[in-house]
Amino acid sequence: MNREELESLLRDKIPTLPKKARKVAEYLLSNMREVAFYSIGEVADKLNVSKAQLVRVARILGFQGYADLKTALQMAILEQIDPVTMLARAKERGEGLLPNILDTEHANLDNTWRMLDREKINDFVELVKKAKNIYCMGWGISSLVAETFYMRFRVMGLTGHLIKRGSLAILEQVRGIKEGDMVIVCELPSYVVEVTEAITKCASQKATIVTITDTAAAPVCSVATLQFYASALSPTFGSSIIGPLFLAHILTSVLSVELGETAHEALEEQVQFLHDERIFHPVFGLRY
Repeated sequence: MNREELESLLRDKIPTLPKKARKVAEYLLSNMREVAFYSIGEVADKLNVSKAQLVRVARILGFQGYADLKTALQMAILEQIDPVTMLARAKERGEGLLPNILDTEHANLDNTWRMLDREKINDFVELVKKAKNIYCMGWGISSLVAETFYMRFRVMGLTGHLIKRGSLAILEQVRGIKEGDMVIVCELPSYVVEVTEAITKCASQKATIVTITDTAAAPVCSVATLQFYASALSPTFGSSIIGPLFLAHILTSVLSVELGETAHEALEEQVQFLHDERIFHPVFGLRY
């Protein structure tokens, strides 16, 4: 059963269900990604219903039990990031692909903006100010977002460190992270077991954890001190990084202002670096 078929099943059944069951089905339809990763107990708690109620709804929908329903949800979500399926859909769109990409990325920016919370941004700034060391972690495409944070922290004169796949496993790289340190982890689908284990280890070592994900259901969120969300839908490749990069741009821009003189001095030094004609061609303009 693909995502469209599952959504259609839920929509068709909702009007026929009793009140409590309808509440469950509506939640499943609106929160498919989250429910696909939550346990039956977590879903029951969020809806204030019993586990038995969830099992009954699953059976009404035609599944043998809740486990089968959850498997269908997971398969529907995985289909969204499966490259073969996405390529097939892109071919079907033909000339409509380019406008679809444009519309999707506009939606990613708009949705990321709507999920931003000024109070959380302020909390982020305060956590950075207190941190002894700031580690930026990512795997695969998510490492591009982590590297953006790392680059900007360094330019602002902060003690930024980058953690991504390399000669050392991520789990090896986090051993020295301690209380007082801060870890910013970007985790877009598919979620990586080693990243979850590494960030859990960081939390156990009393580091502050800031997560940037597409959903609260991402495993790393379970140990987060502060959570940010970015829309990362893509009609072709698994996840877009336009929304997450936009979020990184906002957070580091606000931070550069709030750091005051500290950031100003570091950026002045960066200006001098940009005038080094051994590296740059000034005639083409200086920009960083």
